[in-house]
Amino acid sequence: MSYEARVAVIGAGVVGLAVAAEISQHTCGVFVLEKNHGFGLETSSRNSEVIHAGIYYPEDSLKTRLCIEGKNLLYELCGNGSIRCRKAGKIIVAVEEDEIPQLENLCEQGKRNGVEDLVLLSQEEVRRLEPNVSCRAGLLSPSSGIVDSYSLLKYLYVRARGNGAQLVFNTEVVGIERRGTKYQIQIKDREGISSFESHAVVNAAGLNSDKLAQLAGIDISEAGYRLHYCKGEYFGLSAKYSKLVTRLIYPLPGEASLGIHVTLTLDGRVRLGPNARYTDSIDYGVDEAQKQLFYDSVKRFFPAVRQEDMEPEFAGIRPKLQGSGEAFRDFVIADESTRGFPGLINLIGIESPGLTASLAIGRYVWQMIREILA
Repeated sequence: MSYEARVAVIGAGVVGLAVAAEISQHTCGVFVLEKNHGFGLETSSRNSEVIHAGIYYPEDSLKTRLCIEGKNLLYELCGNGSIRCRKAGKIIVAVEEDEIPQLENLCEQGKRNGVEDLVLLSQEEVRRLEPNVSCRAGLLSPSSGIVDSYSLLKYLYVRARGNGAQLVFNTEVVGIERRGTKYQIQIKDREGISSFESHAVVNAAGLNSDKLAQLAGIDISEAGYRLHYCKGEYFGLSAKYSKLVTRLIYPLPGEASLGIHVTLTLDGRVRLGPNARYTDSIDYGVDEAQKQLFYDSVKRFFPAVRQEDMEPEFAGIRPKLQGSGEAFRDFVIADESTRGFPGLINLIGIESPGLTASLAIGRYVWQMIREILA
């Protein structure tokens, strides 16, 4: 192909599309490359579709800052009628008495982060709000919600195209090389292998973002960019559960995830998940042998659940920077000038709350791109 871009965005998940939609508002020559046949076919569409409040992460982290900003931007956008969402609220529960101090610490963490609407609830207060939930105490997050991820993806896709961005599917990036003041990007599509040049490159390749950084010449082990795949599975509940809870119900967070929770869909269904299992491969099958674990986990706080009403639904893969047993890792959103790659921005480890933070990430990356193109 014969083309010169100002900005090449690799990946058309929710983050890549948000970046493309934002950048294309301010500059022309935005080009989006996606190896799949459509947008948002991996992590972006295989998740709980939860709008997170910003409770869980360290207060000075990008995850916190971009989650809270993104949440507000997302509700504002949904309020315009473009995207389906519902501010359902969430209750995090302490099932046992000895879990209450952790719940109180989580409340304090959220307040330090700037989540101002959190309310600690007694056992009786939880029961009044959610009669079918069993716990010793709860933490109410009124600003948590659910969003139609496909509607969000489609909105961003249409907005980017309307701004003049070119989006190309079934196109895999197989080479990135710095040449002078530009990057030569080699691609593989149905017609074979070709290349084009771009002044700046945004790596928003999700599950493959570490491989793309390596392709550009970065030592991902030295940089701490190597990803770990963490699989999350979901089980759906039968229709009779649709009115048993009105909010998202979460246990206290675990090591690798926020715990197997009870979540809602915009069409009124109830589902359970995700679990968290590190894996070496990308496999979207649901292991029915996990049903017992799901049942045992959820029955602690949602005793109405029956194992025979649980059906495998779907699975997703999270691109985690931290491996099993490792400490918290923040989003990587890095201008790689200091590593000798000016004009290359890597977005790596954009897992939860990436969906919530996507619009804020788009704005954040545009500020970096503006400096590069100046």
